[in-house]
Amino acid sequence: MKNSKSVSVQVLDSDIALLLPNGVYEIKQMDSKSSSSNRLKQICLFCLALCLFGIFGFGYFCPEKVCALSSKDLPPSIKDSLGKPLLLESNKIGLSYDDMLNDDFAFDMDSHDVMVFLHMQKTGGTSFGKHLVHDLDLKRPCKCPLTRKRCYCFRPHSNQSWLFSRYTTGWKCGLHADWTELTGCVDEKLDELEDVVKRRYFYITLLREPVSRYLSEFRHVQRGATWKGARHFCKGRSATLEEVPPCYDGENWEGVELNDFINCDGNLAANRQTRMLADLELVGCYDKSYMSKSDRDRIMLASAKKNLQSMAFFGLTELQKISQYIFEETFNLRFAIPFEQNNSTVSSSTLTTLTAEQSAKIAELNSLDIALYNFAKKLLLARFEKLKSRDGDFEERFEHLGVLNGKNNPTGFDWDKIDDANEDRK
Repeated sequence: MKNSKSVSVQVLDSDIALLLPNGVYEIKQMDSKSSSSNRLKQICLFCLALCLFGIFGFGYFCPEKVCALSSKDLPPSIKDSLGKPLLLESNKIGLSYDDMLNDDFAFDMDSHDVMVFLHMQKTGGTSFGKHLVHDLDLKRPCKCPLTRKRCYCFRPHSNQSWLFSRYTTGWKCGLHADWTELTGCVDEKLDELEDVVKRRYFYITLLREPVSRYLSEFRHVQRGATWKGARHFCKGRSATLEEVPPCYDGENWEGVELNDFINCDGNLAANRQTRMLADLELVGCYDKSYMSKSDRDRIMLASAKKNLQSMAFFGLTELQKISQYIFEETFNLRFAIPFEQNNSTVSSSTLTTLTAEQSAKIAELNSLDIALYNFAKKLLLARFEKLKSRDGDFEERFEHLGVLNGKNNPTGFDWDKIDDANEDRK
């Protein structure tokens, strides 16, 4: 047996000496095996402390939520969500496109499935919204009393609504509520209107070629529209006047000239589709000082693409027939009329009068929307080809879209004239 050795250590001029009797303590000399074990423990503890310090340091110095979307392109790719309820981390949205394409999946109107229509200004959403309540071939058709602007779109065996839209529930989450507002509001509002149940939400929307949409909004504002009732709600509060300054004094901007419309920095018409589809909490809501403009634009576009890809359905104003086919095949529902392609609009006539400088400026102002639209068009056509490949009767189906026995004849509509003026002026 080895003799244990001890060493006396004198503690001088230290506060530690106050804790030791007579300033002297004894340390037993450890054998080499015990010494190596202690050194290993010390190294491990040091590495652990270094890792924790790095994690906390990164979290402290990296701006809130920015690090999560630092990719220059899309956020981490997700599966295309045609026909599915959106599945956010908080499960506040629902199914995606791929879920709905499963052979055993169907939008269940008899259960607790809800379509949520995100209606962006001047994209043809009013016409599409009317198609949803007037023209779908349903077991229990929507009822739209002449005495009210809203319709009752109830489930076949209950008086609960399967559609959350302007023409059913009204603007419960705010006038032209965007992605940020809807995803934080719909479930709560339906709980107030109906029983508290677990629902699946299927988000749908329409997009439009950005320059035409921008000019259509210009002409609509020129006629007196304001959308002053929009809340721009984000992170528990509405945007301030400093964050969203008005472009005009008085009640509206009626009669505005195009150059004045273009040159107003606070004009929300620019890149409207990208902003309304993005999660604005990622960029500090409407606080433009939250991060640099380049970071804000990059993150907002990436978020809008990701959210669009997560939607159960979206259509393009310029591709009415393809959009109708995708909707019908996705939800296994049929419209009683074919959608009509109306390429002659007020905005198209305005387009021919633009100067080269005006055209360039409008394209620059809507650069994010142009990138988003190009992404959306590619995705829409990919969804179309996927559905087409699964449809053994595609040629017959596509040729006779909207043709159902005993139903109404096709109706025409104009994207620019159909919006309700009274609501737009609120």
